[in-house]
Amino acid sequence: MKHIYLCHKCNVFTMSELCTKCGSKASTLKPPKYSPEDKYAGYRRQAMQEEREKRGLI
Repeated sequence: MKHIYLCHKCNVFTMSELCTKCGSKASTLKPPKYSPEDKYAGYRRQAMQEEREKRGLI
């Protein structure tokens, strides 16, 4: 199954793991699989909360 990749260097969407425009490695846009046993979820929520407070959204 093919996936859509994004080159963060030139912001181009591609269907291959290498960017067709600049040749650098592209990353997948799929989010990581959810796991209820995720040991880093607390850190991720804390970082998002701090980012919201910094932007004045809360």
